[in-house]
Amino acid sequence: MQQTLEKFLTALRGAEVEVSPAEAIDAHRTVAAVGYGDRTLLKDALCAALAKTSDEVRRFDDCFDMFFDRDAFRERPQEASIEGAPEVTLPLARVLLDGDEGALAQTMERAANATGAANIRYATQRGLMTRRILDQMGLRDLETLIAQLKTADSAPAQALAARLEAGRTYLFEEARQYISRQFELYARAAGEQLREEFLRKTGLFAIQQRDFDRMRRIVRRMAKRLATRYDRRRKHTKRGVLDVRRTLRRSMPHDGIPFETVWKQTKIDRPKIVVICDVSQSVAAAAQFLLLFLYSLNEVIATLRAFAFSSHLVEVSAILEERTVEQAIPEVLEKIGFRPTDYGRALADFDEQFIDAVDRHTTIIILGDGRSNNADPRIDLMRRLHDRSKSVIWLNPEPETFWGSGDSEMLRYRTFCHLARTCTTVEDLERIIDDVLKSYY
Repeated sequence: MQQTLEKFLTALRGAEVEVSPAEAIDAHRTVAAVGYGDRTLLKDALCAALAKTSDEVRRFDDCFDMFFDRDAFRERPQEASIEGAPEVTLPLARVLLDGDEGALAQTMERAANATGAANIRYATQRGLMTRRILDQMGLRDLETLIAQLKTADSAPAQALAARLEAGRTYLFEEARQYISRQFELYARAAGEQLREEFLRKTGLFAIQQRDFDRMRRIVRRMAKRLATRYDRRRKHTKRGVLDVRRTLRRSMPHDGIPFETVWKQTKIDRPKIVVICDVSQSVAAAAQFLLLFLYSLNEVIATLRAFAFSSHLVEVSAILEERTVEQAIPEVLEKIGFRPTDYGRALADFDEQFIDAVDRHTTIIILGDGRSNNADPRIDLMRRLHDRSKSVIWLNPEPETFWGSGDSEMLRYRTFCHLARTCTTVEDLERIIDDVLKSYY
């Protein structure tokens, strides 16, 4: 039964219900307490132990019903014994004649474990896996027995052959359904993981509209992973370490007994980030994923202000805070996006209206290709941002070999950046944001 639970946990992870090692231990303890006898009790107990959000509860319910449905073989009408029929000793034939669906389910489960049915990965494997399970159960011996009974002259033997042949058909149908459930539980999850791995390495401008929801889930998971990592570091640092010298000094009036302990603590200021995004047509796709990433890090970012521009710059923080990023981005693009890009004008707008948002604790992240349509790039304002901030990081979706070509001012802007990198995929984005957080923690 331990193997059954471990396979179920694997299926849950494939259904995007996160199960940590500690939660897996809780699940084993839960099963040890409630057992497998009461299906409803088992389902409710495991759901309470493993599902943490309403979405995970829904996924858990679907996965549980599909996984444990394998025990529910279709009932068949009971048939009277055949007078004068030869005695049958073949185990599979005996189970089919007895109509014991529970024993048949257990037999199929053992055969599936022996043949590795849970390792199915492609739809084209379903026929092969079905046959392997049936052969492991003893189908070949059953077919031999049916053929022998058909050649017999007695009517009872013929009737027995017909009943076993009907049982064989029933067995095939159940095995096909079992393999289909295995495919849904394990193969679809593997296919989804393969697709997500591909999207993580795909250029942000090559993402198709049909993959946007999947990409948003990927970005949120990345952000959650980083938030968990750095939030844990901050909490650990808050505990501090014992200051032995000051503790001993305070203990002197108490004959050296440390009634009062003094702790060394390092204060960590959460990052203050200003994001300036080019939302012209060439960069808008990357901008929405950057904003989604950063707004998903609210646990570890103290202040986040977002600005967007194409021909002029406006603050979009309020829009992003009042709505989901999926709702806010189209509104931002409709408001100021898809216009001719003017980096000099955008920098001037920021300097005139928002420069007070930047101090020595602020990291400025600029996302854009640095192409200003031959307008004045205002390098002087870029120098001012560099001098006032903790760091300026420029994320450019173009390859570095394109920087400085045509109307690109990137090589001049790079002089006043603490870091300038090509950022074409969400993996690049995760790595760069990770570096930003490391500089604070």
